[in-house]
Amino acid sequence: MRREIVFAPQAAEDEKRLRANERATVRDKIQRHLRHDATKTSKSRVKRLRGLNQPQYRLRVDDIRVFYDVNQEAVEILAIVPKAEAVEWLERYGKPAPEQELADPTQTNKEGGKS
Repeated sequence: MRREIVFAPQAAEDEKRLRANERATVRDKIQRHLRHDATKTSKSRVKRLRGLNQPQYRLRVDDIRVFYDVNQEAVEILAIVPKAEAVEWLERYGKPAPEQELADPTQTNKEGGKS
């Protein structure tokens, strides 16, 4: 199924910060891997993220990580970050799945207070 590729405002900003050759490679991989098979996981390139509602998936492009969500009509690119910043980005912007929040009522939110 062919899906539209939509860039969130932050992802568009992230893309602009890439060097021209990185930007071209990332665009090519997004078109190649996400246009038709956005939910098809692989051993290393596409990964379904566990324990998160958002983002749902991660695409690996060399040392760059593309975080995205998938719905019936579109693939929404949420962020394009260097590998070194990926964990920090997920901790800051990732939204935990409800099961995770219910399993640990003492979990603190991003501002340091209890959920």
